[in-house]
Amino acid sequence: MGFQNDKAVRRGISFFFFSLISLFTFGQSPPPLEQLRHQIETQLATQPGRYAVAFKDLTTGQTLLIHEREEFHAASTMKTPVMIEVYKQAAQKRFSLSDSILIKNEFNSIVDGSPYSLKATDDSDTLIYTKIGTKLPLSAVLYDMIILSSNLATNLIIERVDAKKVMQTMREMGTKDLQVRRGVEDTKAFQKGLNNTTTAYDLMVLFEKIATGKAVSPEASQDMIRILLDQRFNSVIPAKLPKTVRVAHKTGSITSVRHDSGIVFLPDGRKYVLVLLSKEIKNDTAVVESLATVSGMIYQYFYQ
Repeated sequence: MGFQNDKAVRRGISFFFFSLISLFTFGQSPPPLEQLRHQIETQLATQPGRYAVAFKDLTTGQTLLIHEREEFHAASTMKTPVMIEVYKQAAQKRFSLSDSILIKNEFNSIVDGSPYSLKATDDSDTLIYTKIGTKLPLSAVLYDMIILSSNLATNLIIERVDAKKVMQTMREMGTKDLQVRRGVEDTKAFQKGLNNTTTAYDLMVLFEKIATGKAVSPEASQDMIRILLDQRFNSVIPAKLPKTVRVAHKTGSITSVRHDSGIVFLPDGRKYVLVLLSKEIKNDTAVVESLATVSGMIYQYFYQ
């Protein structure tokens, strides 16, 4: 009897170790999240600069955060908070999105009120400059601000809604560090360091609100998603994702800065928020490629 018991014990031990070996050999579970973090940091380290990543799966709540509270020049990512404020004030009946807005090219510096204007050659949207002196629907100007990242459209809208009110709304929505102080190309403000700034974490908060219907209202959030889905600059987050994946996002770039931020919609109904920020970069083309690679790595890890 003792011999048989010993055989049974040995069989049990053998089965236990075989099970452990099978678990690691056949890879039923994905590699640890820390391994993905290391892979992302290694990828980003291939190019000089500072980087931040904020990812959140809106089904599971799982996050991946790298330098998420570090401050970056917002560049055109600040246009998302401005869009939210437009919908908020429209909901408050301060104006309608169908109202007309005069297209002009003279604005006042937040430093001393002195006038300044924008150059079409420095803007990603030149067509709107041919409309100066005419009126366009606010909805059309808002659309150009997001999908074409029009600086002139942005300044017209900020003048309408007031940057201070944008900031108040951002704090109400839970952002702690994001700053929308002014319009674009306010040189005097720039020289004094009065810039629009953001963190990856705060942009993640905003896009989660939009994705879950909590930015102003479900209807407003859905309309914002409709606009963001039409984004014309798609070299970062969407670049290495399958064509069946849709991305509602807003980019941002100035000298030595390249960002992308938005919501990724999978064909099966799942969705996640991803924010990729960079600064102090040397090679814009290489950094865009690297950030797009990170986007692809996150998709492959969580959803393939």
